[in-house]
Formats: sequence, C-alpha cells, structure tokens
Amino acid sequence: MSTRRRVVLENAPLPSPFPEGWYFVTSRRALLEAGIIEKTWMGENIVAWSDENGTVCVAGAYCPHLGADLGPTAGGRICEGRLVCPFHGYEFDATGQCVATPYSPPPTTARLRVFETQEIAGLIFAWWGIGGRVPQWSLPEDEPDQAGWTGLKIRTLRFPGHPQETTENSVDVGHLRYVHGYDSVDRVGRVSVDGPRLESDFDFRRTRKIAGPLTSTFEVSARTRIFGLGYSFVEIRERSIGMDLRLWVLATPVDGSLIDLSLVSQVREIRKPGRWIAGLGFLPVKWRAPIMNRFIASQQYRDVQQDEIIWSRKQYRSRPLLCRSDGEIMPFRRYCAQFYPDPADLETP
Repeated sequence: MSTRRRVVLENAPLPSPFPEGWYFVTSRRALLEAGIIEKTWMGENIVAWSDENGTVCVAGAYCPHLGADLGPTAGGRICEGRLVCPFHGYEFDATGQCVATPYSPPPTTARLRVFETQEIAGLIFAWWGIGGRVPQWSLPEDEPDQAGWTGLKIRTLRFPGHPQETTENSVDVGHLRYVHGYDSVDRVGRVSVDGPRLESDFDFRRTRKIAGPLTSTFEVSARTRIFGLGYSFVEIRERSIGMDLRLWVLATPVDGSLIDLSLVSQVREIRKPGRWIAGLGFLPVKWRAPIMNRFIASQQYRDVQQDEIIWSRKQYRSRPLLCRSDGEIMPFRRYCAQFYPDPADLETP
C-alpha cells in the first residue's frame, strides 16, 4: 500500500514593513490649507510645508538644536515660508537649512533631515530609502494633463496591512470576480515589468444598482501602472458611456503595523455620453463629471472596504498554493524583491 508524502511549505514573513520607494505624504491643496502638516510616515515623525515660492519640504519632525518637536501640535509654525521651532525660534528654509535664530548667527551645521520629494497632479510623494540611501528611480515624469478633468477626490483608510499585500490585488484577477463581483474579467496581454515599473491591463464588466431595482452594466478597460509599492495609477475607459477616469491607489506604511491607503479619483468632462441615463446626459455638462467622480470615489471606497476586511486579518504566504487561474502573483512577487535590498549592498566601502 503506497502512501502519499505530505508537502509542508515553510512560510517566511515579508522582509520589511517599509519597502524602498516613493510614498504619498499629502496633496498640495491640503498643504496650502493647513500651512504645515505633521504625520507618522514610514515609521518616522515628519513635517511638511511649502515656502513662499511653492517649494515643498518634507523633513524629520525634530529640531537638530535640542530635539524639540516641530509639528504644529507642539507649537511649530510657518513664518514667511520658514519652519520655526517652538523651543528657541530656530528658522529652517525649504532645503532644511537653519537660516536664522532670534539671538545669534545660525549654526551652519543645524540642518533638518530632509526627504526628496516629487509631485504629480498635486499629489506630493517623498522617497524612503533603505539605509537612508538616495532615490534609486523616479516616479513617471509625464504630468497628467488636467484640462477638462475634475479636481482630485481623495479618501484615506487606515488599517493593519502591508503595501505589497495591497498592491498585489492589481494582478490578482480571481479576487476581482469573487470579492467585487466583476464579470468577464479578461487579461489584456501579460504583466509587463521594466525595473521599478509594472503594467497590468484587463477588461471587465460590472453591474451595479442605481436606484431600487434599477441596475446598470459598465464595460471597462483598465490600464494599471505601478511604480514601487506606494504608487498605483489606473487609467480607465468606460466604453459604453465613453467616459475616462483616473484612479490612484497610494499605500503608505505608517508605523510598521498600520498603513494608510489613499484613494484618489478624477473624471474627464462628459460631453456626449453614449448612454443618456448612465452618462448623466440629462444634466448640464459642467455637473456630469463632478457628480460621476463622487460616485466613482464612493464605489472605490466600498471596494477597498471589502478588501480591507481581508487584508487586515490575513497571513502572508511566501509560498502560496496557487492554481492556474490565480493570475500572475509569483511574477509580481519577483518584481517586489527589488524593493528589499540586501543589507550588504548598503554597506559603504
């Protein structure tokens, strides 16, 4: 009588809660409204502000003089574009350099720890490098055209999770059907990887209730571009209406356990909808895209709430037992490995 050997797969944890890359900090609009923003970001307490020329600075939240917290809740403030320490009045410009004190020449060595920043469509990102190393790559330099598009709608959820787990959904075709109710999900080509850039395209149908028993079916083509584990940009074409949408999904580790998942959406002006009701053709043109953007943002938020229940409770499986229809999860994980450099590579000679 033959016996079948039981295969036990070892389960290794994710290498780090802070993969290297660019991560969302805030929007320019929020920064201008607040003047100064403080938050926990990538396990660091940081502050962000903009000087009078519009230059954004993201820096460590502690004064190099005697370690005072520079955040607004501790008394930090902005004066003429400079960050002012609440303890001794040291003033720092947008490069992080101390440029003035109330009682003596500023020490040339007094400088904040500053993070490199990049801005896309009014969204501000900062680079987090393992071992403090400088940016190894950039986010896309082609600024999305804003003519004819709505403003950005931003909503953020916080929950226990990891950016690799949330970003993996972009290649997990099976969950789109089972969790979110997408129909006829078809991969368009294969997942494409070029250094820190990954592209994942697919078409699908989706039926949603509008009011009471009324439903509407949407025909969607989605092109996803991922840069690292903190930046996912999805360009969507709804074919039956003739509507264009943009979605950003921005996963940012907070403290090593929690992540902030910021959902950003905008819709292009809808002039001649292919479907009168679903495309809001009965409304003035200027109202259509903003109303549709609110609807899209709410739908996206509900989708992520469905995922969040799973993400916040799941255990990472380094060697998952996959079936053929699970999509390209292992190619995605090989792509992710580059964001966890070997510590030996970071040693200085």
